[in-house]
Amino acid sequence: MSYAVWFSPEAEEDLARLFDFLLNRARVKEDLALAEEALAAIRAATQHHLAITPYSFRKAGRSATRRELIIPFGATGFVALYEIASPTLVVVLAVRHQREADYH
Repeated sequence: MSYAVWFSPEAEEDLARLFDFLLNRARVKEDLALAEEALAAIRAATQHHLAITPYSFRKAGRSATRRELIIPFGATGFVALYEIASPTLVVVLAVRHQREADYH
């Protein structure tokens, strides 16, 4: 079975915020590509893992359908909070850098 993976508007805003943050941290020209690579890694990981095995990742709270996906990237990574909304749909609710404070 395969799930459709959809990013909520809030998660899309998180991606834009993370992109801007990485661009602002860029010190050399090569760092500019890092922002695009990070977003591509987030989208690829969510599409690959959540479309196939959304129940395999750690629970977020008491709900069996709200979970978190850890996405390694460089020395750290990102965390995607998601909800298994139906037998065919996974909704990414929020995305944060692993070193950020909690989110939503």
